[in-house]
Amino acid sequence: MTLKNRRVRPAPGLSLVGRSLRGVTLGLALLLPAAQAQAASPAQAAFDRANALLLSEYGGLSTVDREALRAEYQARLDAVCAPSPTTCAVTKAYPVLEAEFNALDDRHSFFQTPEDYQEFVTSATGGNRRQFGVKLAALDGENRVVLEVVPDSAAAEAGLQRGDVLQTLNGQPYRYSALRTARENGQAITLGLTRGAQSLTLSITARESSTRDLPRLSYLSVAGGEVGVLRIPTFLAGGGVAQRVHELVGQAQARGVQGIVVDLRGNGGGSLAECDNAVSAFVPALTRVARSARGNTRTEVRQGARFENDRVMGAVRNPQLWSGPVAVLVDEGSASCSEFFAYEIQYAQRGPILGEETAGVGNTATRVFEVGDAALQLTILNYVKPDGTPYPQRVRPDEAHVQGEAEVRLLTQGVDSLLDAAVVALGHSPVLGRVPALPMLTTPAGR
Repeated sequence: MTLKNRRVRPAPGLSLVGRSLRGVTLGLALLLPAAQAQAASPAQAAFDRANALLLSEYGGLSTVDREALRAEYQARLDAVCAPSPTTCAVTKAYPVLEAEFNALDDRHSFFQTPEDYQEFVTSATGGNRRQFGVKLAALDGENRVVLEVVPDSAAAEAGLQRGDVLQTLNGQPYRYSALRTARENGQAITLGLTRGAQSLTLSITARESSTRDLPRLSYLSVAGGEVGVLRIPTFLAGGGVAQRVHELVGQAQARGVQGIVVDLRGNGGGSLAECDNAVSAFVPALTRVARSARGNTRTEVRQGARFENDRVMGAVRNPQLWSGPVAVLVDEGSASCSEFFAYEIQYAQRGPILGEETAGVGNTATRVFEVGDAALQLTILNYVKPDGTPYPQRVRPDEAHVQGEAEVRLLTQGVDSLLDAAVVALGHSPVLGRVPALPMLTTPAGR
């Protein structure tokens, strides 16, 4: 299973060795010769491990001279560690490595501090963290409009709904910084909000809950029937995303929907295996070639199963195939393997892509390697079609629709303009009435 990164720099991978963690293998860094490892300071050891990986495993498209890059940042580390060159703390290497991998100019490759790495592990495995379970969009300079409420979360139990506008917190004017502090401290708070013309007050307390966020399906009434809206918030949910997509497509088919809208807005990626098996519910078959420093691998996906060099690498149970009309929604936060999903739909000419140009990391894949308690996410593959046509860095929508604050204001009035455009693209009239409980734009705020 190769993971496509959810995080985009300047905004997770299978390693060759390591310990298995619910389907995600977290790779150990390359080891240095014993004598050198004993002589190096903790900071130097981390730097050497990260750069050994950069030189031996990198398979991305950066044209930066990696040997020169290593030499430049070695000099910076030497300067930082000059007061204690043999005992320099590992934390001294972290900002140097962060800067070095930013300078690599590959938005898929970056250094993760121990805190960042633990956040990645939690998200990748569907673990728990303290959260409200709500995603917010900015309005008038504050993250205050509810885009999405995660099922079974504290926000869902409190009664928050998509389109709500947060106005006060504990009787004071609302500030996102105060909401974030309350989340971090697990503090009970009272939110004053507006929902359309109504003013409401809700109580909420952040709690430890699963980061697992699986696809969900809702329905919109159109003339003569319904359209299914399949929301895929992430492909990084500790497994089960593709299986759930096929199950929901089966439900939509049984219900007799007249089309399906796939909403990938804000989907920052995840497992390419999950993405491939999920898109196979809409595309009969796809083939690509992965190019790496170790050679090429041919991937074929059909009927909910994924094959690498003709070897089965994973499959869903009871696969479905939707052959009816489909449209896909993307925005600038749709990244990595969600870009792959959209591109495979576009390449197969299955239906239009609507929204904004995607994040721009849609042609490579990564692995995460442990570097002590920290980690290095490194591009190890780039992709082409069998005829050599490279995958695009960004997916350019067939219908461009800028998603900005004006669209956020419409959402507070119960209007999702991009979803309406997708319904029109499927051949139906725009939806009337309040929008379904699905997210609209991209932000990690408020979780």
